[in-house]
Amino acid sequence: MMRRLLLVTCMMFVLSFGKAARVNGQDASNFHVVVSMVQLNVAVTDKNGDYITGLRPEDFVITEDGIPEKMATFAEGNAPAHEVNGDAFPLEKAAELEKDPSFGSLISGAEIYVLFDTSNYMYRDFVFAQDAISEFVRSLGNADKIAFYSYSRDLLRNTALTPDRTQVLRGVRSSVAGDSAALYNALLLTVKDAARSTGRRFVVVFSNGPDNSSVVPPEDVAEIAQSAGVSVYMISTQEAKMEPISTAVFERMTAATGGKVYFAKSWKDERRAFGSIRDDLAHLYSVSYYPKTNPNTGWRSISVKLASSKYGKYKVRTRNGYRLQPTRFSSPHKAAVADNEPAGSK
Repeated sequence: MMRRLLLVTCMMFVLSFGKAARVNGQDASNFHVVVSMVQLNVAVTDKNGDYITGLRPEDFVITEDGIPEKMATFAEGNAPAHEVNGDAFPLEKAAELEKDPSFGSLISGAEIYVLFDTSNYMYRDFVFAQDAISEFVRSLGNADKIAFYSYSRDLLRNTALTPDRTQVLRGVRSSVAGDSAALYNALLLTVKDAARSTGRRFVVVFSNGPDNSSVVPPEDVAEIAQSAGVSVYMISTQEAKMEPISTAVFERMTAATGGKVYFAKSWKDERRAFGSIRDDLAHLYSVSYYPKTNPNTGWRSISVKLASSKYGKYKVRTRNGYRLQPTRFSSPHKAAVADNEPAGSK
């Protein structure tokens, strides 16, 4: 009965470590690694950076650790996701897909977390930045849910995830300037919020300067975002680009998660950057798969390529992997309860 419940509600694979195994030097008898639907946001562009539209599921080749994977769902742009192959699911009826929380969130639209730098770096162009964010919020599709957060030394969750644009705009206008910038601390908390749900999730960061207060290394934040399937987009100022360490970190983090980074010279460039992110979100292919049996319980590399040689000059952008996260339970009873709970999409 338990296994049937897992198939119907989560459609997930459960990989359990043996009693003799050890994880990080600890007895792994109470560790359970759960792998559910892996969802990818994929951009395809030509040599000029123009988006390639009209591709079909059979145009993509997905591998995980070199193992060919069978696509389960597919969508282009803002269209709802649909089943690709009937035998790609452990269910007999496609209608029962609606019971899977991951698939349901693919249908309902994207979840977008806007993270706004209100540190003392932002004093000069604060109002212009608010205007650019507000315009971005208004331009997003009605199916999308948006959360607005701001940060300086601490993170402030101004507006929780909602489809109500008025609430989000109220949160933008209520944000106030702060002091030091703890970007990576705030980004980590934002990514963790996004990781609680499933489906298409994006974090859009507006940063006006380097981080000077975080205790969390950016590499850790990037890996958590990759493993959670959260794409990170960043808009920073031209002044920030003059700081080479921040520039390199921003570029690596966005590339690893399948997002993009923009450096704006003026508030007009900030608006154009937000517009570019909106266009990118509208042209992404959303694909998912259930991983085949894989003994690797650590970092798993993901590769997405185009099947035909005629697409050889096209560029494919998506996250490059994820790390399995074992969950430790204090008792066998808690482990049994947790095995009945849906696992978040990676």
